[in-house]
Amino acid sequence: MKSSMPTIIKRLSLCLLAILLFAGCGIYFFIFRSNTQVKDDGILIIDKNDTFETVTKHLQEKGYLRNLYSFQKVAQLKSYPKLIKSGRYKLRPGMNNNELINLLRSGKQEPILFTFNNIRTLNQFAGVVSKQLEIDSAELVSVFSDKQYISQLGFTPENLIGMFIPNTYQIYWDIPARKFLDRMHHEYHKFWNPTREQAAKKAGLSPMDITIIASIVEEETVLPTEYPIIAGVYVNRLKRGIALAACPTLKFALNDFSLKRILKKHTEVESPYNTYKHRGLPPGPVRMPSIRVIDAVLNYQQHDYLYFCAKSDFSGGHYFSRTLRQHNEYANEYHKALNKKKIY
Repeated sequence: MKSSMPTIIKRLSLCLLAILLFAGCGIYFFIFRSNTQVKDDGILIIDKNDTFETVTKHLQEKGYLRNLYSFQKVAQLKSYPKLIKSGRYKLRPGMNNNELINLLRSGKQEPILFTFNNIRTLNQFAGVVSKQLEIDSAELVSVFSDKQYISQLGFTPENLIGMFIPNTYQIYWDIPARKFLDRMHHEYHKFWNPTREQAAKKAGLSPMDITIIASIVEEETVLPTEYPIIAGVYVNRLKRGIALAACPTLKFALNDFSLKRILKKHTEVESPYNTYKHRGLPPGPVRMPSIRVIDAVLNYQQHDYLYFCAKSDFSGGHYFSRTLRQHNEYANEYHKALNKKKIY
């Protein structure tokens, strides 16, 4: 009887070892074994209204999970169903359940490369934003209209569009509307560094003045080589107290950017953006000017031109004049060309 005790103990030990090995294999299989396969960009979008069930569905639809059951069990063990965080996550091939759930629980997102340019109005911009980020365009338009909040940022509803510097930014996909504006406000001040501020001050203008002029210049010509020349014309007119008489400001006032010919009736519109009637700069930019144009205005060409007129060959270029008489000659030539093309 005594001699059989070691045998029983040995067998029990072997059984216990087998159980431990089996449990260990189970733990490894469920938690540490690779369970993701990624054949695309690995981006998983989790909306703010998603539940554990919808997240699991997204993972399945993307084909990211090798074993659904093990993922569900580990997720429950780590309380992930109660800790869903919206965002844009980047999954790697070969992640185990532990790594995957830790990533989704952490909220550590993959930022999106948010890009915008060639924007004319804040409403248009809201649409561009909503196509790339989770922000609703209507919500963003509402924030654009919040005068108190906009004032805290140092802007007005009219010049707010000048706060947004067209570029590419790394931004989290689910950023709230106001935090988005806060981020753009930060980028605005990064852009207007001491070098640019000093250049504006040297010209006797504020950063917003420069932005407003740049918005007009960009609408005036398709030739980048003309940016600093046209900017110089507008600076000369401002310094001499001459009305800018800028066609782009009328198009903005009339909310019709398709106008190919400005007529006398257009110059009679009552609007603070009518620079034919009102001297000085309009209350805000007439578009979101690009960095290239802003820098061209900061480095405007110093000359004595006061006028410019589109060339009658419709090449996109302009004639520049020092006198009204010379300008009128070019203008008459251009109007004849418009008549010939039946553009009235």
